[in-house]
Amino acid sequence: MPRTPQPSKDDLATITSWPPVYYAEQALLGALLSDPQHLADVTGISPEAFSTAAHAAVFAAICAVPAPVLADNTDYAAAFASLRAQSPSGLAERTEHIVWLGEVLSTAREQARGLTAAHLHGLISACPNPRHTPAYARIIAAESARRRLRKAAARLVHTARDASLPYPVPAALAEVDTLVSIVADIAAAFPAHSGPLPRPLAPPPSPLHDGGEAAQEERLLLATCTARPAEVEQMRWLTPEDFTHPLHAGLWQCLTALVRRNVPVDPVTVIWEAQQRGALGAADDPRDLLTFLAEPDVSAPYLGERILHRSVLTTAHHVGRRIVAFTDDPANTPYQLIVGSRRALAEMTAIRARWHQATTPPRTTWPPRRTARTAPRASPPPRASRPVHQPALDVHRRQGR
Repeated sequence: MPRTPQPSKDDLATITSWPPVYYAEQALLGALLSDPQHLADVTGISPEAFSTAAHAAVFAAICAVPAPVLADNTDYAAAFASLRAQSPSGLAERTEHIVWLGEVLSTAREQARGLTAAHLHGLISACPNPRHTPAYARIIAAESARRRLRKAAARLVHTARDASLPYPVPAALAEVDTLVSIVADIAAAFPAHSGPLPRPLAPPPSPLHDGGEAAQEERLLLATCTARPAEVEQMRWLTPEDFTHPLHAGLWQCLTALVRRNVPVDPVTVIWEAQQRGALGAADDPRDLLTFLAEPDVSAPYLGERILHRSVLTTAHHVGRRIVAFTDDPANTPYQLIVGSRRALAEMTAIRARWHQATTPPRTTWPPRRTARTAPRASPPPRASRPVHQPALDVHRRQGR
């Protein structure tokens, strides 16, 4: 959700129709401006958590400028009067707090040029109680989580319907991963508790693709698998929910049932199975079904991937719209947003696994290499050496003498 445009008037309090979080932001900034020591009580938010550029700039400046040590009897009204007057006497009487406020204003103006001392004075006046700073920070963090979640869900909706993408399914799955990460971050920041489910009902699914093209591909797939039923077992990743037309979904269910029962499959047995399962409506003419089930067949896996491709994008689009609907209801708490988003994203888990199963080439398993055991090479037996009798040699030598 884009930030609210920066107001052109000096007094932000004159603008009406702000959401409640806007006043929580004012109260938090006012508490920090009146006593910057309360910044230690603020956790879990950053300048990006604020809904307006002006508030984000002021908070960033408060965090950047070192805070002075203030006394309990600081006269904030007099300090701001001196800051706004910019008179020599006021400058001479400026306290450390006034100097700090001036530095905060100068730093914030680098990001929001329209800020004035009157803005800071209005923020301090809007704070009911500086001791409630942690409560204001929790309100801002909750609304920031809502905006962050809605932005990611809207990006998923846009990606799922963007026909210009070269690889739309991987792009949509990447956005789903981003949503899962954001939901995990929100769940870590807001502890779980018992509570009702999100209030709004899921929006009705809207068609993303050309209905005529989708119906034609589904008919061709049914005709192909009727002619070559063995290919049905190769497409276990395709389910009736992937079809756009209810009749086609019912016929696919009939085909898979016939194949798994190992019974004859042809156009007649398929429409009979459809009648037994109640898949045929009053407007479905069996002659028309026999005609298109007997059409020339093409590559069944290719058509199956096309149908699953369309189903993945349709599911991603529907999931994104559901999460957007959750975030659009301001009554939903962060916990309800977490529960609703996780339930919506669970729909992507199964179809994502089927998509990877359909598009991942099967692993080629080679038989283990047989290594022939070579017998040890025969070697000639060791030659026996004649024993040397040293004493006998000595006797012969003595006799020769």
